[in-house]
Amino acid sequence: MTPTEDTPVLLRCENLTRVYKQGEVEVHALSGVSLVLWEKEFTALVGPSGSGKTTFLNLIGGLDKPTSGELFINGTDLTRLSPAKLAAFRLYQVGFVFQSYNLVPVLSALENVAFVMVLQGRPPKERNERAHHYLERVGLADLAHRRPKALSGGQQQRVAVARALAAGPRLVLADEPTANLDSESAFGLLDLMHDLNRQEGITFLFSTHDPRVVERAGRVITLRDGRVVVGE
Repeated sequence: MTPTEDTPVLLRCENLTRVYKQGEVEVHALSGVSLVLWEKEFTALVGPSGSGKTTFLNLIGGLDKPTSGELFINGTDLTRLSPAKLAAFRLYQVGFVFQSYNLVPVLSALENVAFVMVLQGRPPKERNERAHHYLERVGLADLAHRRPKALSGGQQQRVAVARALAAGPRLVLADEPTANLDSESAFGLLDLMHDLNRQEGITFLFSTHDPRVVERAGRVITLRDGRVVVGE
């Protein structure tokens, strides 16, 4: 989508930095990143390994805190949240899709999709209905009771997408979501997420090396050495 003057800002960061210590050496994973992400965008974050992509996603998702700078998501300053409020932010505001799927092996596809909603404290009936709905949306309604080991890689990734969406987030962060998929599965997953973006207004931000993802993105942001070099 192309933002207009009336498009709400979902994410805004100013001079965001993240510095790690490796022994006596300081590693600047992010160095003064400033950018805006609008609601309903379908955006790819690209750059070479070590450029800061995963660090940036971890900060946005509340999995880590910046060393300095400002980070607002939906008007909330993540840098000022207590650990408990940051955990609640992750639970209700952000959906995660990981390269390794991160499904619970002893749970069925349906139970995996419902898992975050259990943590949210939603009633069983609502959890069941939403889990079934999103499994149907990702084309896996007939496989709801299969465990991850009985699903292909592409099917497991679709379960991970359904799990992320069922929790009702404003923003979905996907870290290399197509890296382990063949072309048919990757294109099918991208079609699905693009449809969900357009139909349900969910904002997607991908960290990726995959040109198949970049081709579908509405905007591409490039990181190099912890800095935005394109798309700021």
